[in-house]
Amino acid sequence: MFYKKENTVISYAVFGSGKKTILILPGWGDTACTFQEIISFLQKDYTIYILDYPGFGESPVLCKVWTIYDYVTFLASFLKDLSITPTLVIGHSFGGRLAILLSGYLNLSFPKILLMDSAGIKPRKTLSSLFKKYSYKFLKGLKWILPQKKKDAYLSFLFSKFASSDYYNLPSSMRLTFQNIIHEDLKRYLPKMDSEVLLLWGKEDQDTPLRDAYIMHRKIKDSELIVLERCGHFCYLENPYLTLKIILAFLEEDIS
Repeated sequence: MFYKKENTVISYAVFGSGKKTILILPGWGDTACTFQEIISFLQKDYTIYILDYPGFGESPVLCKVWTIYDYVTFLASFLKDLSITPTLVIGHSFGGRLAILLSGYLNLSFPKILLMDSAGIKPRKTLSSLFKKYSYKFLKGLKWILPQKKKDAYLSFLFSKFASSDYYNLPSSMRLTFQNIIHEDLKRYLPKMDSEVLLLWGKEDQDTPLRDAYIMHRKIKDSELIVLERCGHFCYLENPYLTLKIILAFLEEDIS
């Protein structure tokens, strides 16, 4: 199925037909496929909505540069126009950013929000990241010593070596959008979240490190944190059985 608002089109899928609804907001570049195990179990008792962000899955690429606020405003319109009122919003990584903003920025009310290895805290600058940044700038500056016909190949080679996989694999038209998103710090919205929030985190997460979870836990007034041992950034794939048990417990009763 497809939803269109102005010039933007996204694909989305609906599973199950239960009275209560779950909205799943995947990570950057992920689709319903990565949540298939969770969906196949929960759809027995719930109606589940999951969408493809612009440029991923079956959704067309954006026709202009977006900020994270464009994403969440579009998502709010999607929920309103389709009359979706989730009992639970599950946000993984980038999807966690959207869940935070739906609640803390747009003040939409949901009974429960599950943030799994959520993004939203601006990464600290480390010696390693600074070295990488300035090494790239230095090497990029050396292009002037090369013949004109070799400059493009040299710059492409540098880009492939220094860019993150998420950034490198994007169409060039979406790279500014990606930069807008990762540079936005959402800490100021965390205290404004008015939902019961569960933070589920992989202890070995290197993309959104565990220290981010502790920051969110401190700032979100009604929150609990569960840390999964021997899991990284995709705890719901690395330990789907335990993740499902936690989701069901969170849905059915208070977690203390």
